[in-house]
Amino acid sequence: MMRNVADPELATAGASSAVPTDVVGIAHDLATSLAERAPSFDEGDRFVADNYMLLKEAGLVEAGVPLELGGGGAEIAELCEMLRIMGRACGSTALAFAMHTHQVAIPAWRWRHQNVAAVEPLLKRVAAEKLILLSSGGSDWLGGSGKAEKVGGGYRITARKVFTSGAAAGDILMTGAIHQAEDGTEHVIHFGVPMRAPEVSVMDNWRTVGMRGTGSNDVVIDGLFIPDTAVSFSRQPRQWHPVFQIIATIAFPLIYAVYLGVAESARDIAVEIAGTRQQNETVLNLAGRMDTALRAAQLAHRSMVEAAERNMPSAESVNDVMIGRTLVARHGLEVVELAMELAGGASFYRATGIERRFRDMQAARFHPLQAGPQAQYAGAMALGLPVNKIF
Repeated sequence: MMRNVADPELATAGASSAVPTDVVGIAHDLATSLAERAPSFDEGDRFVADNYMLLKEAGLVEAGVPLELGGGGAEIAELCEMLRIMGRACGSTALAFAMHTHQVAIPAWRWRHQNVAAVEPLLKRVAAEKLILLSSGGSDWLGGSGKAEKVGGGYRITARKVFTSGAAAGDILMTGAIHQAEDGTEHVIHFGVPMRAPEVSVMDNWRTVGMRGTGSNDVVIDGLFIPDTAVSFSRQPRQWHPVFQIIATIAFPLIYAVYLGVAESARDIAVEIAGTRQQNETVLNLAGRMDTALRAAQLAHRSMVEAAERNMPSAESVNDVMIGRTLVARHGLEVVELAMELAGGASFYRATGIERRFRDMQAARFHPLQAGPQAQYAGAMALGLPVNKIF
């Protein structure tokens, strides 16, 4: 199942055992199995646990870890393509795995481009132990959530983290909580939560319109002790921190690659159905509008990847990525709507698969920056105004 591509430079350097993982080839290999299983996960509101086992066995869990640290060495563009292919087959698997993928890609970027040694132990553990990382970023974002009470040697954490995709399979939840000092000032501290700690529990409350197989249940943290040494960084709430510029620039091209794949698959199904019927002006118009919207989504996503590949996280790169995020969502939603119309009444049946893509695509509305804050951010950038408190 695992595909590797030899790297001559590494071989010359005496590291011939380290070869990059062909994440795109693996995604293609797994696509049929993911697609066959997708309807049952969706209809039963079941987490895609079986698919996660496939991803682990295929070496995709550690694919984003640098080669030097024991991983597959995959870069952002490759990981995006991997997730896009997976999204075409099973949106839930792709979206849940995107949350792990970006939590690996972010420290990998910091290790490669900022020489941040502190992330090295985590990345080595992901590679060696095939750890699954979870994200609570969408529910926390810049504001943060939960309470961090200062106690001797660390903090006592009480929180409920929503939208924790893949919670049942996770090993470490990358999250934060708000500490209020005696003078009333607040800071968000960031840390990893061991999911098997007795103070951590996963709810069973993920009953949603779409992306039903992501298992994005709430995670409850009840009095977990986090030592001072486990705090990765702290920041002021509701303000852009340089680390969040990195997060936004890297994470969202990966997440929205999934939605691009969902839209592409809805388009393909609709075209196949329409091709079996008599053609007329209405059919041609719908198909043309659908493909035009899809091309817009593809171009927008390409711009997100290019912004990440500049390796210069900043207010400007966040603006570029978030404009792309809005355009992928907007045009992707248009694609699935037009796919429903083009396929006609057949699209209303679950068996065709379009209605699942239609429902899955709705989740693209809810990741930050949502439409309102994104427009404000872009407007402030256009007018040369501060964006620090726009989130």
